[in-house]
Amino acid sequence: MTHASAPSAAHETAVYTHGHHESVLRSHTWRTAANSAAYLLPELRAGLDVLDVGCGPGTITADLAALVAPGRVTAVDAADDVLAKARAVAAERGLENVEFAVADVHALDFPNDSFDVVHAHQVLQHVGDPVQALREMRRVCRPGGVVAARDSDYGAFAWYPERPALDGWLDLYHRVARANGGEPDAGRRLFAWARQAGFTDVTTTAGTWCYATPEERAWWSGLWADRTTASVYAELAVSGGHATAAELASIGEAWREWGEQEDAWFMVPHGEILCRVP
Repeated sequence: MTHASAPSAAHETAVYTHGHHESVLRSHTWRTAANSAAYLLPELRAGLDVLDVGCGPGTITADLAALVAPGRVTAVDAADDVLAKARAVAAERGLENVEFAVADVHALDFPNDSFDVVHAHQVLQHVGDPVQALREMRRVCRPGGVVAARDSDYGAFAWYPERPALDGWLDLYHRVARANGGEPDAGRRLFAWARQAGFTDVTTTAGTWCYATPEERAWWSGLWADRTTASVYAELAVSGGHATAAELASIGEAWREWGEQEDAWFMVPHGEILCRVP
């Protein structure tokens, strides 16, 4: 195999802020190609080979595999434990054109020009060197193919009614994520990172998730209340000296109170890039 040069040491200090607590997977397993990769769907067709980077529990992966069959989807994640869940999703759907492996996006273990599409959803915000990650994604993408990435932008989150405790949550999340080596406001930076990685043909778009029905508000506020108090994120917030357990409990309660408001509304904006490989 032909590989890129050794990645920057920056990625070695990056920690996945969320972990794979049930409250995190509650969110990740909700994701589909339709609600999380719509910008990419026009590029897909039967017979393409796809690399899905940072696949998590594999719900988007499975959708991609169904769309490109008989083409192959290779799905990779840095965490081996979550791949078991992704394999289970593929098996439940009867998909035979998808395979899974542990990988580091900074140094992918694939030859040059291996895939027609290289996709990453909510990955670059968590890695130590997103430009190096995009270089690697470009290296393994065939000429004429596309590298696609979508990341949320925490600094642009918007909600109503306003709650000072949720302002505190956002400030805390920024501090914890950046202390872990990530960039929570990745969405607005994707275009710049793509240009730094050497892409010259980049289409930029934006997409949103919006939670406003009673069911959506309860789901979104509940998973963040639980994530704030019981996940790896909570552990990192306390161990890093960013918050006390009591402060996290207060934020968690504020999330639940917000979710009970009849006029509550929450928007999660994302940056999106489609980078064409010449």
